[in-house]
Amino acid sequence: MRRPLFGREDARVLSRTIPGLCVALGLALIGSAAHTRSAQSQTVSALSHLPSITQPVAVRNMAARPTIGWVRFCEQNPEECAVDLSEPATIELAPKVWQTLVRINRQVNGSIKAAADKDHWGVEDRWDFAEDGYGDCEDYQLVKRRLLVEAGFPRRALRMTVVIDQVGDGHAVMMVRTDRGDYILDNRRNSVLPWHQTGYTYVKREADGGSAWAPLGGVGSPAATAGR
Repeated sequence: MRRPLFGREDARVLSRTIPGLCVALGLALIGSAAHTRSAQSQTVSALSHLPSITQPVAVRNMAARPTIGWVRFCEQNPEECAVDLSEPATIELAPKVWQTLVRINRQVNGSIKAAADKDHWGVEDRWDFAEDGYGDCEDYQLVKRRLLVEAGFPRRALRMTVVIDQVGDGHAVMMVRTDRGDYILDNRRNSVLPWHQTGYTYVKREADGGSAWAPLGGVGSPAATAGR
């Protein structure tokens, strides 16, 4: 006579156990689905806090001379001016990347005291890292760029840029090239703005390589950047 796979006692145990397992499995599946929905919701929420996609600044197909302050800075810090063409020219503006840009912009703006080059160094246009806690516009941006590179950002996507401000003075900012457009880190504001919302006229920025910069179609090229 063939024996049954389960005896009566086994059947009673299974009849009590299987419904419990089914309930537990169902709850686990529901919890997993809820976790997935929560993660998706957090991703959507994070993306909603990113700036809108904008067109990058137009670059003219010719060369521009960098300021004399940049030339001297590169002579003293050649590694800061070298461009690695294997690095990406733009970065993906993910939520964590955006948060890092905003944080470092605000942090550096609050850690350096504004001082014109003439008062600070006795010269009209000197680019430096503000290691003594004082500096003007380009010095703020050089410190930001160094911190961003240390945080893993490609230097090639972080372009020092010369602009003309609303009163006609030369000014230096840092342009961050992203897949959502070009954004500006500025010592005059803690907000990181798309280039076209700053009110500046864009003159030129670092090019992909070599000593020449790339012109951006401004109305003129200041001989030096402003001291504020």
